[in-house]
Amino acid sequence: MRDAVTGLIKNYDVAGRYFDRNAIDSLKSYFLSGTARVQAAAAINSNAAIIVKQAGSQLFDELPELIRPGGNAYTTRRYAACLRDMDYYLRYASYALVAGSMDVLDERVLQGLRETYNSLGVPIGPTVRGIQIMKEIAKEQAAAAGVTDTSFVDEPFDYMTEEFSETDV
Repeated sequence: MRDAVTGLIKNYDVAGRYFDRNAIDSLKSYFLSGTARVQAAAAINSNAAIIVKQAGSQLFDELPELIRPGGNAYTTRRYAACLRDMDYYLRYASYALVAGSMDVLDERVLQGLRETYNSLGVPIGPTVRGIQIMKEIAKEQAAAAGVTDTSFVDEPFDYMTEEFSETDV
């Protein structure tokens, strides 16, 4: 698993190059945003149960067919599995925020997950919607914790939804 710094170093090392202005600017940006990234992750971590619960409620309000008989979140076991997965995405989004890199999402979340969901008949559309709802709630929590510019919070959530959405048929 790499963060923004180790990823940058690896790319320049493979190319056998010294850091150029772009590399230095990337490093500066990463370090300048470090406090806000940690603050946002701390807000997400301390409110994770609330974020997942609110996101699940909103998702099922928007898509009630998921919790009706025959729906993918029908039965207590399936409902709990849906919330467990949402918590999983939220936790890894917080890791990606701190790392400033989406590598952790590729390595630990997205690799093979789409195929697993397809084989189990889990619909991708509601998964994507749930992730987007969590993004909005996470941004609210980060703002409440004093993060003034929460735009960077979008990145891991948008990355996951884009990766899931690529092959949604």
